[in-house]
Amino acid sequence: MLFMVEMNVNIPSDLPTETANEIKAKEKQYSQDLQRSGKWAHIWRIVGEYKNISIFDVESNDELHTLLSGLPLFPYMDIKVTALCRHPSAI
Repeated sequence: MLFMVEMNVNIPSDLPTETANEIKAKEKQYSQDLQRSGKWAHIWRIVGEYKNISIFDVESNDELHTLLSGLPLFPYMDIKVTALCRHPSAI
């Protein structure tokens, strides 16, 4: 199942810099592991924002929820999920 996931990150300004940097390092490792596994198929940065658009290729809604809620930055994200299917005109 393919999903487009829009993630908007909102780290609180009062979060200590060292703590934020630790969370970001864990986030990078977690996301790269998911990319290597093929579950996180694509990721694009949105220019000028702390936001990305990603494509996930997972077995179920539950698997996607588990992966997203496991993101270290999850508590600081607004997430929008859109289910995708192949367009009949795609080649």
